[in-house]
Amino acid sequence: MQQRRVIGAGATPGSTSSPAIVAGGLVFVSAVTGVEDERAPSGTDVEGETRRALTRLAAVLEAAGSSLGQVVSMSVFLRRASDFEAMNGVYRAAFGDNAPVRTTVVAALAGGALVTLSAIAVPVGAAREVLHPAGWMKSPRPYSYIVRAGDLVFFSGLISRRGRDDAVVPGPVGLQTSTILENAGTLLNTAGLSFDDVVAARVFLTDESFFDSMNDEYRKFFPAAPPARATAITGLVGPEALVEISIVASAGDRAVIGQSVAPSVPISAAVRAGGLVFLSGILGNTDANARDAAGQAREVLMRIGHTLEAGGLSHAHVVDNLVYLANIADRSAVDAVYREFFPSEPPASTTIGARLVARTGLVEMMMTAVGH
Repeated sequence: MQQRRVIGAGATPGSTSSPAIVAGGLVFVSAVTGVEDERAPSGTDVEGETRRALTRLAAVLEAAGSSLGQVVSMSVFLRRASDFEAMNGVYRAAFGDNAPVRTTVVAALAGGALVTLSAIAVPVGAAREVLHPAGWMKSPRPYSYIVRAGDLVFFSGLISRRGRDDAVVPGPVGLQTSTILENAGTLLNTAGLSFDDVVAARVFLTDESFFDSMNDEYRKFFPAAPPARATAITGLVGPEALVEISIVASAGDRAVIGQSVAPSVPISAAVRAGGLVFLSGILGNTDANARDAAGQAREVLMRIGHTLEAGGLSHAHVVDNLVYLANIADRSAVDAVYREFFPSEPPASTTIGARLVARTGLVEMMMTAVGH
């Protein structure tokens, strides 16, 4: 097993996540918020919360031998789309012109938070390169389109816009999906890569009825050996946006693990890229547990265990986990089950409230593991 170093072990007794995990040349940081007291009423100061969250993130990164300047990928979850510009003002000051790639969506957040941040970084001294496609306008929002870290290349979440002038391309979800993926092709080419090199993707839709139309277009770009993927139903901050897609690609060896998640859905169960294994989002809904979040969580973790075993791994190899809950109030019940599978040194983790494509689905988890 490759080295997997836990940062801040035992920082919060009984927690279902470690503050950070260093593995595979990356630093995976759990979700941080700027909430001062979860027992207090929900705040209205997204600038203050963003500032405190970034301060906490910086402290975890420093403990892990990294820094804000070494972040390669950020995920920002907002409770309210109306807070987007205010959050950006604080965020821009923290990262300046060397910002990481970023994906921002609107979701239900625990603990009264207005904003939740999670990050992937490289250690201080490790190579981190920002790339920009020729002929594209620099994004007016505080993120880079592409950041390379070793063999891995991270891309910002894309909505339907023209690269040359950032103008919105409206239309049905199929058109928006094809516009996004055509732009992704340009970004991949900028990094010397193609769709065959994509190892993981996250798709966010504003309505579950868009799932089939999105897949019809998505399949054209990934006709064989598709990347690992998770799809959630969230709010988006772009005007007229119906879909947002973020991807990760690898310039190194890439191998699919296991079979497709479903014959009709272009998703591989897992993809190995160098020392990391990216797993698709897994649901655990069955006829017997349709209303039981804890039961679905246990089924999810068992199914993930089978995928890990197919790659010669176990739960102990997991370094990062993104959890979608259809009802954020189910978090305590899901956490109790999660502790059974990760009794000590749990992975970094982020949990948000988001509807799932399966109407009876209550829990979905998308994990990354460190390989052999």
